[in-house]
Amino acid sequence: MTELIFATEKEVESIQHLDSILSSAISPAKLVGTDGKEIFIPDAVYSVMRQAIHIMASGQAVSLVPLDCELTLQQAADILNVSSSFLLGLLEQEEIPYIKAGSHQRIQFKDLMAYKQQRGLERRQSLQELTQLSQGEGFYN
Repeated sequence: MTELIFATEKEVESIQHLDSILSSAISPAKLVGTDGKEIFIPDAVYSVMRQAIHIMASGQAVSLVPLDCELTLQQAADILNVSSSFLLGLLEQEEIPYIKAGSHQRIQFKDLMAYKQQRGLERRQSLQELTQLSQGEGFYN
């Protein structure tokens, strides 16, 4: 996995200013070099830059992870905010695909994110069902 990128205290104000400028900017964007040469930024790259800048402006670190990146059991557990033993149980139940590398498990980032997205969807559906049941029982007016 790639490293986390943190803004220093000195950079935060500049990043916040840049974030406010980019929130109202329209594409196509361009970079201007010290020699005055202009380079247009492709929309996909501009989108990633805006997201990274917005996250950093709020004081959080960012990291770019390729979808085909393989994670260790601990890295994947950290992303899901669960223990490695809990994640190991999910792997053994075939909830998340994984690759065996010797005695270690490797999880592709894209598979982990697909599981996380599905888990979030299921949680929202369960909460909606619980709310509807509670409304039917008269707990909400």
